[in-house]
Amino acid sequence: METEICLQNVKKEGQKNLISACIRRAASLHNIKIIVLSVMPEHVHCEVQVSLNVSASKVLQILKGLSSKLFFEYNKKARLRYPRGHLWSRGKFAASVGFVQEEKVRSYILNQEEHHRGNSTL
Repeated sequence: METEICLQNVKKEGQKNLISACIRRAASLHNIKIIVLSVMPEHVHCEVQVSLNVSASKVLQILKGLSSKLFFEYNKKARLRYPRGHLWSRGKFAASVGFVQEEKVRSYILNQEEHHRGNSTL
């Protein structure tokens, strides 16, 4: 499954690393295996592996909800910028990925920084 989650203006490298760590922690606490993770200034791309009895919606709920909670616990000043505690926007995307598509998805995620560097409209 590939997920794309939009952030609300998180731009600092330290926050980017913290968000990555929070997403990874949320995933590990719920047996969600992160294959590839790319945190960009406005969004996140992530390939995860989960049991078939867990819905994509549940995975997104866990990753967005718990990572947000962890982010605000470790970054108290972020509450000044996000007083309602809404780190993530409402948007999301999830898709199942088969073995045939897996390498393409992984390459897409890993090349996001290069892709966005050349695209000044974002």
